Amino acid sequence: MSVFIGIAGNIGVGKTTFTQLLSDHFGLDPFFESVIDNPYLEEFYADMSRWSFHLQIYFLHRRFKTHVAMSENGRGTVQDRTIYEDVEIFARNLREMGHMSPRDYENYVDLFEIMTSFLRKPDLIIYLKASTDTLLTRIRGRDRDFERSIDPEYLFRLNVAYDKWIERISAREEVLTIDTNRLNVFDDGEQVAIILHTIAERLSIKAVTA
Repeated sequence: MSVFIGIAGNIGVGKTTFTQLLSDHFGLDPFFESVIDNPYLEEFYADMSRWSFHLQIYFLHRRFKTHVAMSENGRGTVQDRTIYEDVEIFARNLREMGHMSPRDYENYVDLFEIMTSFLRKPDLIIYLKASTDTLLTRIRGRDRDFERSIDPEYLFRLNVAYDKWIERISAREEVLTIDTNRLNVFDDGEQVAIILHTIAERLSIKAVTA
């Protein structure tokens, strides 16, 4: 069976870069999160309560569509953000912050559970983590218009939610946590080599690059 790696982590942590790195190194087909063409993000960051349900439904349907494509692909794949983060991190956090009503949240979770019951889980979830300050620095560095109004408190709450989620699933899922606060995948060759070796051993896969 072909390998399936899911890259998890907060906004701005470096999931896309790491997805491309694993794709190049192991010859995996990359599947990237739909962000730039998302029709709800700008409105969401301006008014979370108004647009939270719409945004989450959009992400859910796009990631389900990606999962179907990966299943039909038949090759090794690496995914930029897993579908499980949609409910475990983002929808749950929006509900706790009061930006999603109980009715919308329950409707969303029911739909999520039905959809994901048909999906194959990742062989390995790689959790990239970083402090709120690091995330803010990286977000400002890429300077996307719709991200300029992100509240640091929102990022902090997501970090807390990620840590709790990873702790919950680590007993039953294969998880590799990587602290990226001091990691630059373009400059820290030795550290990156250790990470790639660890992934190769966990999944019994080989590199396609020298």
